[in-house]
Amino acid sequence: MKIYTKIGDQGKTKLVGGTSVDKFDPRLEAYGTLDELNSFLSVALEQLNEPLLSPLRKTLTQVQHQLFNLGSHLACEDETFRPHLPALKESWIEALETSIDAMTAELPPLKNFILPGGNPASTWLHVCRTVCRRGERRIANLPLDESTYAFCLKYCNRLSDHLFTSARWVNFKTSKPEVIWDKNAT
Repeated sequence: MKIYTKIGDQGKTKLVGGTSVDKFDPRLEAYGTLDELNSFLSVALEQLNEPLLSPLRKTLTQVQHQLFNLGSHLACEDETFRPHLPALKESWIEALETSIDAMTAELPPLKNFILPGGNPASTWLHVCRTVCRRGERRIANLPLDESTYAFCLKYCNRLSDHLFTSARWVNFKTSKPEVIWDKNAT
């Protein structure tokens, strides 16, 4: 199979199931943003080399696979084809929540807004969080069936919370101080 189809030369692409749409279709914006997030997660993962950060590495690698599954559903407009796609599992969201709770239990309480930064992995996790939030906004703009729409939106909302907590946790574990937002900065 050739990697190029030349369909994109006319500003079109095909969804799962064969429907041809414009490259600027909101559905492409949604799953393209999740693809971008997945790439940024790879950069963050490359920074998580310390053994004490390995549990997070495992979780985020699972998230990468889950994002591909979400993307396949977002790329599918043909409801008759959807049963052939990988399942979307509520257990993924539960696992994110469990992980958030475990990391939060180790962290000092958050009393102020913080700026992104600290450890390089933490910085990249903040970039991932913002891309995830953009993906969430793109998904909210789609005319999806209720179950797919609701799941993808909920997953991305929980994932962005997870990425924020992960960034804080990495800084905590690597003894990097959080930078508190100074609302009076000049």
